[in-house]
Amino acid sequence: MLELRDVGYYPDGITVLDGVSFSVKKGQIFVIMGTSGAGKSTILRLINGLIKPDRGEIFVDREEISGYNEKKLIEIRKKVGMVFQSAALFDSLTVAENVGFAWRKDRISQAEFRKRVADTLKVVGLEGIEDRMPSELSGGMKKRVGLARAIAMRPEVLLYDEPTSGLDPVTSNTILGLIKELRQKLGVTSVVVTHDMQGALAIADQVAILSQGKIAYVGTVEEIKNTSDKLVKSFINGLEVHESHLSEAR
Repeated sequence: MLELRDVGYYPDGITVLDGVSFSVKKGQIFVIMGTSGAGKSTILRLINGLIKPDRGEIFVDREEISGYNEKKLIEIRKKVGMVFQSAALFDSLTVAENVGFAWRKDRISQAEFRKRVADTLKVVGLEGIEDRMPSELSGGMKKRVGLARAIAMRPEVLLYDEPTSGLDPVTSNTILGLIKELRQKLGVTSVVVTHDMQGALAIADQVAILSQGKIAYVGTVEEIKNTSDKLVKSFINGLEVHESHLSEAR
């Protein structure tokens, strides 16, 4: 469903990604982990066509998109939904207007618009909030509205940028559960960028470790847990210690 082949990205001569290669099968949940600034979010922007690689190839549903113009990329983006770290809702629009933003040019009645919005919100466990403003929502609700907007066009791929960032453990678990549910309900392929080690291991089919702009390791959850690779073990142990300190601080 998705594949990156020897992808490099070097803005202003700075190496952000260098020789990144991996593939994601249809319906998989593929988690990318790495330290801050490792280039994780850059990979999502490349897949969505928001930026172009300086080298390599990017395939979405067997189409090589790195050389596509904006018109062709618009068609690709209909297959790829993006869930931003901040939810990126439009503050001046209601929940309904945010969720249905992609339908604004469709010739549908107001009743059909409302029905589509209600049906989409129901998928993410939110009902009856269509007329609320983003300022009236909790952080977790904003994340779910952002997710509803991402699935409004029924994409084949969902990209998640730090979906549990800034959320309490209970809400984080709700979001992680939704990622798995959407795979079951809609059959979507998911690429998840996260620092949440426990969450990653709970939902992933495969985990990639990104280090210094390169994929250092790719494996299943069991392979990651049992690997003897020193870099991977030190990375995982470092995150676990960091998360433990954060929990104690809370």
